[in-house]
Amino acid sequence: MAEIEDAIERADRESFTREPPKTLRARINFLMKQLKTTKAVAAELGVSQRSVERYRKGERKHPPKDIATKIDAAVRSRWQPLVRKRRRKQAAATGGITVETRARFGYTAPVGTTDDSRFRRLTVHLPPAYARRLFDARESGASDEEMRAIIAEGFKDVYFQDGGGRATGLSDVTLNDIDYLDIDY
Repeated sequence: MAEIEDAIERADRESFTREPPKTLRARINFLMKQLKTTKAVAAELGVSQRSVERYRKGERKHPPKDIATKIDAAVRSRWQPLVRKRRRKQAAATGGITVETRARFGYTAPVGTTDDSRFRRLTVHLPPAYARRLFDARESGASDEEMRAIIAEGFKDVYFQDGGGRATGLSDVTLNDIDYLDIDY
């Protein structure tokens, strides 16, 4: 499960300044510009080179649903990379990220307090330092577990400890059993 990766990808898609190509032919031509050969496009989509050529020429206009989904995902993942990069850079420098989730939070707390994990629905704005760490971790190929730890640490500092003003004995907040998670920046 790559909940964090998926949430970042959804947030990236919201940053488009122009919509990606709509027609099948235009999408295939866009992928050809990006990947250079019909062989590379075919490998990306899991179809034959001949199918790619048919889509490109307009001989086939309605691919099977699973192939159409793959084409859409391939185009959206490559669409406007500079716009997405600029938004991530701004979030990491000045804006921060907003994380909305419903998940089970666990933590280690001092003796005499409850440390039972429970579901919480939270929307928390994390400072740019956490955005920077999260994006750096994603770029370096970090696992979803490592990215969860970064978000959990941000929740600990911002939400649970209110920047050091309360729950000072709280440590090791964990983010488990994610029901949903959305990121915005």
